[in-house]
Amino acid sequence: MGRIKIKPYTALFPCPVILVSCIDESGNPNIITLAWAGNICSNPPQIGISIRPNRYSYQLIKESGEFVVNIPGEKIIQQTDYCGIVSGKNVNKFQECDFTPEDSEIIKAPLIKECPVNIECSVRKIVPLGTHDLFIAEVLNVLIDKEYVDSKGNYPDYEKIVPFTYCPQNYLSSGKKLGFYGFSKKIK
Repeated sequence: MGRIKIKPYTALFPCPVILVSCIDESGNPNIITLAWAGNICSNPPQIGISIRPNRYSYQLIKESGEFVVNIPGEKIIQQTDYCGIVSGKNVNKFQECDFTPEDSEIIKAPLIKECPVNIECSVRKIVPLGTHDLFIAEVLNVLIDKEYVDSKGNYPDYEKIVPFTYCPQNYLSSGKKLGFYGFSKKIK
């Protein structure tokens, strides 16, 4: 078959879709949808999110030094998309999407009640990269809605949550279990 060569671009996929909630100095909450995010360290647990400096949430997170990563499920995919295409400078996304801001346990930025997983983060470093800056943040707290905890009570039940991913211009479902960590050891 062969391969074709194309110019370099952001070709890594799929990317997890997250809703990041933040707060301004007056206590007004905002939400930004991101797909450029991921775990970057396990001890201490850290997350990286990349945001363009011209985005409204960028300045809020830079000034407050905190944010909440909220993991949406397919049930709220339309609201998640909406939070990525309008600016919080002009629109109250919590109101427009019928999202409920709830107090976080450790930080001031609110979590989104309608998201089954909420990760409270504190910014440790901002790294300018080009069109985006990377916010490196320590995970301070993880909250999981009881309805979405696995049978052992340890982790989110991803099949119940049905998180989704972003592949350039498209959202794709990712809620189907294909295997488990270490299952390959059973191959003879």
